[in-house]
Amino acid sequence: MNFDRKDYTDQQLTGFYERLLWPRMIEEKMLVLLRQGKISKWFSGIGQEAIAVGASMALDSDEWIMPLHRNLGVFTTRDMPLHKLFKQWQGNQDGYSKGRERSFHFGSREHHVCGMISHLGPQLALADGVALAHKLSNEKKVALAFSGEGGTSEGDFHEALNVAAVWDLPVIFLIENNGYGLSTPTSEQYRCVSLVDKAKGYGMEGVTVDGNNILAVYDTLKGVREYCLKNQKPYFIEAITFRMRGHEEASGTKYVPTHLFELWKQKDPIDNYEKYLLQQGVLQSAQVEQIKADLKEKLEAELSIGFDAAPLTISTPNELQDVYAPLPLNNSVQVINHSRSFSNDVPEGNELRMLDAIKQGLQQSLQKHDKLVIMGQDIAEYGGAFKITEGFVQEFGKQRIRNTPICESAIVGAALGLSLKGYKSVMEMQFADFVTVGFNQIINNLAKIYYRWGQNADVVVRMPTGGGVGAGPFHSQSNEAWFVHTPGLKVVYPSTPLDAKGLLIAAINDPNPVLFFEHKALYRSVSGPVPDSYYEIEIGKARHVREGDELSIITYGSGVLWAEDYAAAHPEIAIDILDLRTLLPLDYDAIAAAVKRTGRVIVLHEDTLTGGIGGEIVAWIAENCFTYLDAPVMRCASLDTPIPFNIELEKNFMAQGRLEETVNKIMRY
Repeated sequence: MNFDRKDYTDQQLTGFYERLLWPRMIEEKMLVLLRQGKISKWFSGIGQEAIAVGASMALDSDEWIMPLHRNLGVFTTRDMPLHKLFKQWQGNQDGYSKGRERSFHFGSREHHVCGMISHLGPQLALADGVALAHKLSNEKKVALAFSGEGGTSEGDFHEALNVAAVWDLPVIFLIENNGYGLSTPTSEQYRCVSLVDKAKGYGMEGVTVDGNNILAVYDTLKGVREYCLKNQKPYFIEAITFRMRGHEEASGTKYVPTHLFELWKQKDPIDNYEKYLLQQGVLQSAQVEQIKADLKEKLEAELSIGFDAAPLTISTPNELQDVYAPLPLNNSVQVINHSRSFSNDVPEGNELRMLDAIKQGLQQSLQKHDKLVIMGQDIAEYGGAFKITEGFVQEFGKQRIRNTPICESAIVGAALGLSLKGYKSVMEMQFADFVTVGFNQIINNLAKIYYRWGQNADVVVRMPTGGGVGAGPFHSQSNEAWFVHTPGLKVVYPSTPLDAKGLLIAAINDPNPVLFFEHKALYRSVSGPVPDSYYEIEIGKARHVREGDELSIITYGSGVLWAEDYAAAHPEIAIDILDLRTLLPLDYDAIAAAVKRTGRVIVLHEDTLTGGIGGEIVAWIAENCFTYLDAPVMRCASLDTPIPFNIELEKNFMAQGRLEETVNKIMRY
């Protein structure tokens, strides 16, 4: 192994050694404690320390790093205290995730380290978002994302690199090629000669580096960082190394040929660098032993603090409270309490279609928040599939109104990356159906990040949804129930222009991730008064649409229009209508009040019957309002089939066609 000291002083070279040795000594101790049952799981980075340490040292301390579970050297080089790291590994409440996360699946804003999820590839897109924030703010900073060679097989890898290249983002993608993805060798992972060859396909530069040579890694990262800043472009680095232990300790290493361990033991990054320092006279043997003794003393002192942690205190209220980031305390925006439509609290305003109300809400939010970015396919000059963002490029510029490649997962991830840097973002899912290819980022990254390590996700995903326009199975399905099941998300679904504007503004102001459903058939068919002012409708509050004492219809979206039309056609029944507006969190007080008003309840929604939100509402009413019921709570939903294309088949599919039958059935009780 050839070390090039360049113009580094003896003191700097010694500093490299101490940084390199520290995670190795920690890990050797952790492996002992693992066998003793003091920690529950460990992903070993022995033999790979030079990559994590060298890369972290090459960056500024306030540049975000997205590490993996084998990058202890990132955490130690960022000077995260061992005693707190140890509490984290024990699952202690005083760790970085309050006992809610394992090993290295956590982050720290203070240290600019982003917590990973086990899916590996998605974190690359977060680096895109951070780098985009740097670009928008004219900061001379980069973002660094780690991946293993196994992760390069994921679609998220392709999407993140493509977005970084297309948007000219200062991102460094660092691939630790250690030969195996769990037990799968590289020969079964890819067919290119080297992973760095993939960089050419994205139009970016790349380089291969000896990942066991601390000076080579550091020097390469320094040079690459300067390139990214100067050229405002991404860069790809493949660091060649080896995994000396199993994927995690329980998996073992029997699948690895023995001779490879013998070969790579000779390439140990610490042994070789130590020999080099001794040969060069930078250190003497006595100094090496003293460094090790000092680090061992520090290690034991830190562990004694870690072992002295207070016992875990379980608080259900605290657990529930930490699902969502708190709302801003000093929010001076006007809040319209539009909760009873049949009373005199309906605000005055210009008559707008729902489409125009959403457009106005976005426009005013962009004017209000300088750090708000809108992203989506065809949303810039074209104005979006439904023309909601038409004209925005001329008013706000292409930096903030960003066309995206067709890569939903990467754009949701980039939106979360923007949030790390204090930006807000609205991502338009061209059709709600397309969310499936961004599902992981929403469910496992956006929804859980605040609960896991206190980082909020200031992201709104707009979801044009629903049928009635003959668009078929891939452009019409109602999928809101998928997200209602996921703690950490908020799910909003307005049925009027007034609510659409106010709820959208509230969603953008909310520091939590919001799935904002917009029914396509209502865009141009529904109009109503909308104030010109910048206002909010409170998320989590239902709207009492119509007062009655014989039958309550609890619904949302297109179901509100169906219920109103049915009530108008049947004045002989005193129908009470409740528009939920927000599906997560639900307004249980309003639901209970609706039950008490009539004693008969239908839950109506366009979504299919099985697994729809109606089942959850019916169950809650049965558990909490049973004594007020005069009949079983009934659901009226669409058929349990994909939504068909033919208009007549679609009408047969829709719940609207079964509403009268359901009303007649419940009224017979």
